Amino acid sequence: MSNLTAAYTSPDSSPHTISHPLPASTPDPSTDARIAHLAALQSSMKTLQADLNAFLTQKMDDDKAAGVAKAGKVDDAKEEENYGEEIVDAD
Repeated sequence: MSNLTAAYTSPDSSPHTISHPLPASTPDPSTDARIAHLAALQSSMKTLQADLNAFLTQKMDDDKAAGVAKAGKVDDAKEEENYGEEIVDAD
């Protein structure tokens, strides 16, 4: 059985790996077997993506909290104004 795996590495934290098993494919599969295998692959990819998004969101929240702890307090008005927007610093 093979696995679908995503690995996150960062110089600031330990590596994180997410893995989901994939069903084994048969040599010379029928059309129905190929369709089932591709459906399982698609399902595993969606699950992996959801898990990875949850991990990255938590990582961003942790990094943001660490930055706030260093800088002091959060500017709530600025946070509200920029909610959902990508902020590019001009530094």
